[in-house]
Amino acid sequence: MMTNLMTTTKTEVVTFGCRLNTFESEVIRQNAQAAGLDDAIVINTCAVTAEAERQARQAIRRARRKNPHARIIVTGCSVQTDPDTYAAMPEVDQIMGNGEKLDPAAWRNTTARQVDDIEHVVEANSPLIEGLDGRARAILQVQNGCDHRCTFCIIPAARGPSRSVLGQTVVAQARKLAANGYREFVLTGVDITAYGADLAHRPGLGDLVATLLDQVPEIERLRLSSLDVSEVDPVLFNLIASEPRIMPHLHLSLQAGDDMVLKRMKRRHTRDQAIGFCAELRARLPNVTFGADLIAGFPTETEDQFENTLALVDDCGLTFLHVFPYSVRRDTPAGRMPQVPDPVKKDRVARLRAKGDKALAAHLMARAGSNDRVLVERATPNGATGHGEDFCGVILGGDVAVGDIVPATVTGFENGRLLAQPSH
Repeated sequence: MMTNLMTTTKTEVVTFGCRLNTFESEVIRQNAQAAGLDDAIVINTCAVTAEAERQARQAIRRARRKNPHARIIVTGCSVQTDPDTYAAMPEVDQIMGNGEKLDPAAWRNTTARQVDDIEHVVEANSPLIEGLDGRARAILQVQNGCDHRCTFCIIPAARGPSRSVLGQTVVAQARKLAANGYREFVLTGVDITAYGADLAHRPGLGDLVATLLDQVPEIERLRLSSLDVSEVDPVLFNLIASEPRIMPHLHLSLQAGDDMVLKRMKRRHTRDQAIGFCAELRARLPNVTFGADLIAGFPTETEDQFENTLALVDDCGLTFLHVFPYSVRRDTPAGRMPQVPDPVKKDRVARLRAKGDKALAAHLMARAGSNDRVLVERATPNGATGHGEDFCGVILGGDVAVGDIVPATVTGFENGRLLAQPSH
């Protein structure tokens, strides 16, 4: 049972975007509390898409309307890449870049604009946190930044170069969170399969995972966030295939299923490599499930090229799709390429999401009568919700406690989630 979901603070933090932002929001809470910040609202922004930025600006305006006297501080990737826009918003009192938001001193500084160049940062700043607000799954930051320059992506400008968290720091953070009751952990970063390239002995992500599992036996379940199939090292691959504490679900950064589109994106894998990776791992671990990020309507994408991405869902056996419509990002090469018309892009997004819904439904149907172990994440009037080992969402009946990992039997599914009953 979870013993410490989170410390309390007078600062509200609104988080957009990835798991790394979620982790960093907890650092923000701690820093704000230590600085004695009172009656403040922090918006931690995302810059992956124009929609994410629009939602952040909308949240800022809504926060000011509801809290006319609060201090509104805006930080995150969108601020790092476009500080002028947020500094000019009348609702905003202060902006901080991605480096400053992790610096305790910045939260004691009332300077309206604190945004330095992040592209020359060479060390990962990963302060230890006590917990994650309202979350039963622990997030471990192992890496930040990216050395690649995919043509559609603004994140290297927002996060800086790839830099790895020292293994001893990751272990210390895991031990702290385990002591506070967390039993399932997920490794996160911007490009975690690049882990270790900047460290003295160049350990790979597989080496880090092996060390973590060996030195923190309290970790009952470990998940790996977005992986680049071209960078998965042999140690990591063998661990995924053989270590029962690593959950049989991987989320892959695929982006497209056509080789020409992948080349124009400046991705590092081919279609065949993606298919081969999934087939080889499934041969070793038959119950593995795969999720993937996929972009529809990338510039120059033809109908035939899009059909190759649609077909990749079946060819890789993907179950969980995270579909993005292509979004023009400032100062990126893809933004200068011939664009796919918005109606065509919208149609392709809908078709790809429908394909994903069908794949998920087939997987859920096949799970009927099977056994699972469910991490309980939210209490409900009639039971709880959580996720099974393969990352299916689960509606769980019975009397169970948040933070527990509960054996359960699947009885059916509805609305994209499994239905199950505790079997102990």
